[in-house]
Amino acid sequence: MDNNCQHTGMEIPSLNLTAERCPMALLLAKRATKALRYGQRMKIHLSDTGARQDIPRYLLNHGFTIEEQVAEAQSLVIIVTRRQ
Repeated sequence: MDNNCQHTGMEIPSLNLTAERCPMALLLAKRATKALRYGQRMKIHLSDTGARQDIPRYLLNHGFTIEEQVAEAQSLVIIVTRRQ
């Protein structure tokens, strides 16, 4: 995974893409979530308008469930789980 992804102990791995814009944010999210196994979760932080739309849509269409969304004025946090 890339340097933006952090994993410590039992916490959910976190991918901070707030400094990235689409399409780079989408490419980084694809790479990071590809490594997840069935039932594994990841928290993804987004701020780019395009990424906030494209990444959840991509993940829903490619075997992930979005369990939680926290939307604020300038950011979006989603927790995704691999379904298949």
